[in-house]
Amino acid sequence: MQISEAASALGALANVHRLAVFRLLVEAGHAGMAAGAIAREVGALPNSLSSHLAILSQARLIRSHRSGRSIIYSADYDGMRRLLGFLVADCCGGRPEFCAPLGDVVERCCPNP
Repeated sequence: MQISEAASALGALANVHRLAVFRLLVEAGHAGMAAGAIAREVGALPNSLSSHLAILSQARLIRSHRSGRSIIYSADYDGMRRLLGFLVADCCGGRPEFCAPLGDVVERCCPNP
């Protein structure tokens, strides 16, 4: 991940509503959620939610697909892994045991499809 991509992703998460949406979608797993359900859960108005979803999507933190008349949103776990990897790439100073607990957390929270 390039620094500009990381800055975009971090900027997308630097908003209370977008962070809440992202965390909700991470928790929802690969099944994702429809926009209406997301709006109800986070208490967002549809027009502002649409903007938040677009920003998160542009930052490659969420994905969407159509299911019938609904658009289903889900976390982009690959994007999340890239961002986490970027953030911790140099933190261990050559001592991976320092970051080992983080690796365990990532494995638990970022399921592979």
